[in-house]
Amino acid sequence: MRILLAKLGAICTDHPWRTLGVWVVLFAATIGAAAAFGGQMQDNYHVEGLDSIAGSELLADRFPDLAGTDARVVVHDDVALDPGVLTSLQSRLQTLDGVGTVSPARISSDGDTALISVQYRIPVTDFQGTDGIDALRSATAPLEREGIQVELGGQVAENISSPGGTAEAVGIVVALVILLLAFGSVVAAGLPIVVAIIGVGIGSGIVAVLASFTQISPMAPTIATMVGIGVGIDYALLLVTRFADGLRSGMTSKESAAHANSTAGVSVVYAGTTVLLCLLGLRLAGLPVYASMGYATLAVVGAVMLTSITVVPALCALAGTKLLPRMPRRGGGQARTEKWARMVCRRPAAWTLAALMLLAVLAAPVLDMRMWPQNAGTQPTSNTTRLAYDLIDHEFGPGANGPFMVAVDLSQVSTSRLDYLTEELARDPGIAVVGTPITNPEGDTAVVMFEPTTGPSDEETVALLTHLRHDVLPEGAIATGVTPVFADITDRVAERIWLVVAFVVALSVVLLTVVFRSIVVAVKAAAMNLMSVAAAYGVMVALFQWGWGAELLGLPHAVPVSSWVPILMFTILFGLSMDYEVFLLSRIRELWLHSGDAHSSVVDGVASTGRVITSAAAIMVAVFLGFALDADVTIKMMGVGLATAVLVDATIVRMVLVPSTMTLLGQWNWWNPFTRSAGRPRTSPVTLAEPVSASK
Repeated sequence: MRILLAKLGAICTDHPWRTLGVWVVLFAATIGAAAAFGGQMQDNYHVEGLDSIAGSELLADRFPDLAGTDARVVVHDDVALDPGVLTSLQSRLQTLDGVGTVSPARISSDGDTALISVQYRIPVTDFQGTDGIDALRSATAPLEREGIQVELGGQVAENISSPGGTAEAVGIVVALVILLLAFGSVVAAGLPIVVAIIGVGIGSGIVAVLASFTQISPMAPTIATMVGIGVGIDYALLLVTRFADGLRSGMTSKESAAHANSTAGVSVVYAGTTVLLCLLGLRLAGLPVYASMGYATLAVVGAVMLTSITVVPALCALAGTKLLPRMPRRGGGQARTEKWARMVCRRPAAWTLAALMLLAVLAAPVLDMRMWPQNAGTQPTSNTTRLAYDLIDHEFGPGANGPFMVAVDLSQVSTSRLDYLTEELARDPGIAVVGTPITNPEGDTAVVMFEPTTGPSDEETVALLTHLRHDVLPEGAIATGVTPVFADITDRVAERIWLVVAFVVALSVVLLTVVFRSIVVAVKAAAMNLMSVAAAYGVMVALFQWGWGAELLGLPHAVPVSSWVPILMFTILFGLSMDYEVFLLSRIRELWLHSGDAHSSVVDGVASTGRVITSAAAIMVAVFLGFALDADVTIKMMGVGLATAVLVDATIVRMVLVPSTMTLLGQWNWWNPFTRSAGRPRTSPVTLAEPVSASK
């Protein structure tokens, strides 16, 4: 691979305009294909084997008017509402496409607020763009023209994604500043940004086209972009650094590009491939929505990896010596890193213990983690779904935002048993309101709707669901609706996360063992990655679930950790952490093979890679924190969690734990059971990378 990538770098350097032309054509083609054939992003929560899904399937088969998505129309005024106005609104809502039933207006105790529930025959994914909410707005327009407040809730309104772009822009601007500080050259700083934009643009176009063939979650493109920008800039940073070092050493542009690709380029390919393989672990989660996020991120990271090893050499050839700073830099950065490495390696046991204690403190809150999908109560107050959620909570109680449905198969449950079930539900202290049973025209299925006394994401609501299933509902009566579906999905995620963890960890250990020919290095790296992830989880629990940073992050109150985040974060982070692991260990191994001195190879390896790793990590953290500005709480959690993990990985792990533990182990770092030796090998394997300081 080293020889192949060296030839590729040389070819791209010899024909820079042709290389760029090919990628520009690919960029235009994918964007054009996305515009012409791109599909609608939609979530798929259908998971076989869940009780709530079985209830939904029963309704879809026998009671289609109640089997689709839902919307809630909340009407509020300063004075008592006119019943005639509400009746007219109900009539208009009933005529909308896909609507099955419209409930009578439910009036609040003070008469100034009304809640109208709209039940559709079709799933929310059948709506294109904003068609669903636009139709609702057309029905409510006469009231709004009279100055009456109308807010929309339910799945139809909540399924509309807010426009993005701000988070990406903030991350890119901060990354550009960091690159300027790292390189001292505007050209060198801008080059990684250009490469990342090309790769992410092509990958995003592929994702849009994929959405026309399979279901892609609306969150998937944002998460893929977040990861793509981060790794794209990182990969280009490493390659540009090696190219610039080649120029400083007297190499020609062609020689520098070939050398950069044959060293840093191999690391890029390995690190990127590891990310791609780890993303395959998302399929083991058993949820289609996870698989779609994996496909999207895989497409973007794959495109970024390919552009890095081709576009970077081409742009470097065109830029030439403009990549070098006008004023030569002193090696202060590397000297400081070397001083740090010597200090850590002088007392490795103490530093190892201190680092482990700090990681344990950061990870401790993870023991209290509680997962639940986001709801409208976490949206900005400018969002109609949040306004509707707050009005319903205040006027009708928190449970009105998460009503349950009990689908009853009347071939298994008698009419008398149905009446008794309704009475039993009404007597339950955890239930606030129980509706009258509704029977389908065939008379073989009934639906009982009720509202808990607590909100959708409250622990008491989940406890109520468990109690009903175990102690109240007879055979043939199935609890379903949005809240039971989310509860079942959360349980499935909690079960499957260990399968995903086992797959990703095992895969990482195998890959690192093959690359570095050391089982010790591989196992130790996997263990440290687990510590980084645990620390990130702990910080996320403290900030979001405990509410220590809720207001700072723009949230109205503490919220559970989104069910989608832990598995997704784990697979992405294990792949991303390999970037720094490969960059650092490949340099340490090269020095060890050259000198046979385990101690000095660690010190010199940390010193020579410190500036690159620090700059790359700072860029990644900046990009991820930019996404903390996103209004979507899941994206916000992903941004904060990934930024925390990268910061921990690049500081506590790479700059403390790796050098201290490698010093303690000495020659045993490179023990290989197949060679039965912990000593220096007689032959040197192919060097993966030689990342060095930009100030060398």
